[in-house]
Amino acid sequence: MATVASPEAARRVQRLERVWRERPGLLGWLTTCDHKRIGILYLFTSLAFFAAGGVEALLVRTQLIRPDNGLLGPEKFDQMMTTHGVTMIFLFVIPISIGAFGNYLVPLMIGSRDMAFPRMNALSYWLFLASGIFIYTGLFLGHGPNAGWFDYVPLGSKQYDPGPNVDFYALGLIFNGVSSTAAAINFIVTIFKLRAPGMSLNRMPLFCYAFLAVSFALIFALPPLNVALGFLELDRRLGFHFFDVAHGGDALMWQHLFWIFGHPEVYIIILPAFGIATSIIPTFTRRKMVAFPLVALAEILVAFIGFGVWVHHMFATGLSSITLVYFAAASLIIVVPSGIQLFAWITTLNTGRPEFKTPLLFICGFIIFFLLGGLSGVMFAAIPFDQQLTDTYFVVAHFHFVIFGAAVFPILGGLYYWFPKVTGRMYHERTGQLSFWLAFTGTALTFFPMHIVGLLGMPRRVYTYPGGMGWSDYNLLESIGAYVLASGLFLIVANLLVSAFRGVRVGPDPWGGATLEWATSSPPPDYNFPVIPKVTSAYAMWDREDREEDARKLTRGDLVLERGHETPASTVLDADWDEILEMPSDSPWPITLAAAAAGVFAFLLLGHWLVAGVFGGLCLAVLAAWHRQEPQLA
Repeated sequence: MATVASPEAARRVQRLERVWRERPGLLGWLTTCDHKRIGILYLFTSLAFFAAGGVEALLVRTQLIRPDNGLLGPEKFDQMMTTHGVTMIFLFVIPISIGAFGNYLVPLMIGSRDMAFPRMNALSYWLFLASGIFIYTGLFLGHGPNAGWFDYVPLGSKQYDPGPNVDFYALGLIFNGVSSTAAAINFIVTIFKLRAPGMSLNRMPLFCYAFLAVSFALIFALPPLNVALGFLELDRRLGFHFFDVAHGGDALMWQHLFWIFGHPEVYIIILPAFGIATSIIPTFTRRKMVAFPLVALAEILVAFIGFGVWVHHMFATGLSSITLVYFAAASLIIVVPSGIQLFAWITTLNTGRPEFKTPLLFICGFIIFFLLGGLSGVMFAAIPFDQQLTDTYFVVAHFHFVIFGAAVFPILGGLYYWFPKVTGRMYHERTGQLSFWLAFTGTALTFFPMHIVGLLGMPRRVYTYPGGMGWSDYNLLESIGAYVLASGLFLIVANLLVSAFRGVRVGPDPWGGATLEWATSSPPPDYNFPVIPKVTSAYAMWDREDREEDARKLTRGDLVLERGHETPASTVLDADWDEILEMPSDSPWPITLAAAAAGVFAFLLLGHWLVAGVFGGLCLAVLAAWHRQEPQLA
């Protein structure tokens, strides 16, 4: 499909290029609604926040490199530690997974020309960017979030934290949640309604199942968090008492509301990693994924069961024994769908012919860290064990093996895997493999000793510790490991940056990939596909007859849809032909609406309620202009 075989086909492709051509220059990027450009914006923005979060982590580890260190005082340490957590979860892992990988790849994988709501897609990016700037403004002003990424009350109350630090946290996360909600709705509609005719649910790539599960989880997980944040702001700013025990409130309610969001959030973070793994493993083993239907079901079940285990974060809070036993059982049950996927990945590797290129190495590292982090997670389902190790570095070790080792490693592998598709060039393989070994060694050296020091009693979230506790050598190893890990990450960035300009040029499908993104040129054109592709299996690129039929359809003019910004809609279950949709082009309204929303949150923070209301009215005016111009489009 990436080549044009006849004059008639060439003319049709030229019409598509004219119709779908993006506006050049900076203005084009500011007003773009193209899912690929938005994915690239998400990628570079989330990587910038990743760098900021990494610097914060190195500062924390440098502070703890030896006893009684004075690099950071307690207040600055709290801000670095808290902002690191907020950044990595809300401003890096979720945005780069859903915003960058999901935005760029899901429409390509399902044979669509864009997301279902292109302008809402652009809006979600600009809201994300504005929310990140909002949070970091607090840090740069010396008032960064400082009560932990879960901001337990009463520590986060006005009485104990009277500055604006927690307000930056609460308002910033509400702001960020609007972006995530918009993105999740867009993915659900896109995956259900814009699949190429013939791509029934049983033929949809496992990558898309993962993103569908994540999107539904976000829709149901974010409201409890937003309610908790709203209650907290009402307590702090207007004197309400939702969490004030002395006035009939309940401090434990914060933990319930936060962890109803917070534990599904773990699976929201890791499910895209599962999707990336199920894309990379078949390509480099040259065989289809073992137990495809069970893996698809397991991805959905992980998101579903994840909503029933939040109280295992609260085993030390004095809840009744029957409550603890129920949630301990649920915490064990969720191992089943995770185990199904783990066995499927390992079996596919063992029964295929694996070629250990850099992307597959990162997936192998992911499997190792996911197994280790999962085993320590099962240990926390044992109530007495959890109660003994709550708030120790053993929890930090488990969390980072799962979140960094298991969630970030596939992202790094995905950067290498889809780099040729996005840039049209190949990265340097030996440098890529060296970057893996540095990252793998650094991750193991940083986080494994935390298990030991946690068992020795070191509490988490302490800015220093005395000598003679038996913790010094382990903290030294952890801090050395953090710098080794940083060197591996730096090498990844350097490799990809240099390769983007000097790498060997490649064709549409350098890996022999299995899914439809490899059917079009590298990088893909603005219209994605000259012909809406034919789909008869979940591994569409391995159906050579279908791809040859696409080329013949281009010559005949079937399903070219070159009269406008058009893409087909299909039925939800079987992806039968439904209708042709006219998609919107670039627009200034998304960035304008995001700027107005930023004004609302800024003046809420400053306590200027009337001005915040004016900006809220401006938001409504922008929405009215947006929909009056093209009422049928989002």
